[in-house]
Amino acid sequence: MRLNVKVFPNSKKDRLVLEEGRSRVYLAIPTKDPNPNKALIKFLAAHFHVKKNMINIISGGNRREKLLEVLKG
Repeated sequence: MRLNVKVFPNSKKDRLVLEEGRSRVYLAIPTKDPNPNKALIKFLAAHFHVKKNMINIISGGNRREKLLEVLKG
């Protein structure tokens, strides 16, 4: 499954809002977090009940808008 997401750091709590076209991921991490992708993958792995290595960032590694692939195993 592929997901287009926009990441919103510095939120009150972690949550995923699924929408048609692009989803929004709110993460309770500081804006200056040194590795926000790690927190994003950890959150999505828990949400989709998969291992962290089953989630790949296809594009947008350094941007807030990302294309992700979630593998089901």
